[in-house]
Amino acid sequence: MPVPVPRQRDIPGTESGPGAMSSLTLLVIEDDPAGGLTVPEILDADGHRIRLRSARNLTEAARLLTPDVNCVLLDLSLPHGPGAGTGSGDAADPFAALRQVLRIAPRHAVLVLTSEDDAERAAEAVRVGAQDFLFRDELDGRLLSRAIRYAVERKRADIAQYKLAESKLRAQENARLERGLLPHPLLEGSDLRFAARYRPGRSRALLGGDFYDTVRTPDGTVHAMIGDVCGHGPDEAALGVELRIAWRALTLAGLCGDDLLATLQEVLEVERPCEEIFATLCTVDIAPDGRRAGLCLAGHPAPLISRPGRPARLLPYENSGPALGLLPRARWPRRQVELGGTWSLMLYTDGLIEGRIGQGKERLGQDGMVEMINRHLADGLSGEGLLEASVTEARRLNGGELTDDVAVVLLSRAEG
Repeated sequence: MPVPVPRQRDIPGTESGPGAMSSLTLLVIEDDPAGGLTVPEILDADGHRIRLRSARNLTEAARLLTPDVNCVLLDLSLPHGPGAGTGSGDAADPFAALRQVLRIAPRHAVLVLTSEDDAERAAEAVRVGAQDFLFRDELDGRLLSRAIRYAVERKRADIAQYKLAESKLRAQENARLERGLLPHPLLEGSDLRFAARYRPGRSRALLGGDFYDTVRTPDGTVHAMIGDVCGHGPDEAALGVELRIAWRALTLAGLCGDDLLATLQEVLEVERPCEEIFATLCTVDIAPDGRRAGLCLAGHPAPLISRPGRPARLLPYENSGPALGLLPRARWPRRQVELGGTWSLMLYTDGLIEGRIGQGKERLGQDGMVEMINRHLADGLSGEGLLEASVTEARRLNGGELTDDVAVVLLSRAEG
């Protein structure tokens, strides 16, 4: 059935300019080439332009559906059986043409046109997915313009609502994924307290190339590790997870020190995407009595230790070995460290110390980090509060988000 030409108003056309509303483009899909909206332009009651395009079937409509089209007006009486251009061939579905339009124009507003005595079918078309319906006998320029603008705004609102719901769902899924990828410390039976902070450097990333873990073996030894895969992409993040899992498995299997790091280097060499990738690592094994530890460094910054009544300081880092993946058959000496009765041991990645200070090129560095930690300790901070304050201050000194990944682990023991 032909779509009638809306009657024209005696309103002069608007001039284009900053104050003029943007014109609308309407794609009309109806199968009567002689009786439809075939004039090149219609003016609504306010003089705003409605540019028209006409398609006789859905095949032609798909070709005319360019990004400048604001809205689609579909005649519900358009044939939808075989040969009608819908591509569905389903004559039993009265909304086959509409469903096809919604498939080919998922981001466009869609109006349907029908007769006034077919109101129930028009309402069902809205439930199928159209933004609104129009009755053929009531159509004029003002009504058409208003309906188009309403449909376009409603479609935008629908898309925004969908994106919001999708974003919330993605955030929930990301949180679950992140919880699954980040380690759960295995410290049952230990008197050590554990705290950690992790912040990936890549925007909107779940994980970066930094990784850490802590486990207690059956003999009572607590093993802690922190590492950093060079680079910031998803491949480096995946490699970090692989190294963490491998470290936990090897540690629980009884490996420690040089044997453990040599095996991890073999894992890295097999799993890394290219030969230029390497990883730094720091491992600590704390004796069951909690008073001493073994320390191995593979190109990684030395941990920081704090004790009551004494300023925090870095543990000795002489004779450390190279980063994993740099030298074949490398060795990593294990150094014995006396901890004492009450202490806190902080392991960290270089993302914490490489942030800039103010607008210049000077970086926080290890000395600046030690000074910062001592200030927070003097303020009575410990555990989670100490880590949160330290990462927050590093960001503030940097003038914004730190570009590198940051991981910090704190193990503490109170004697008595």
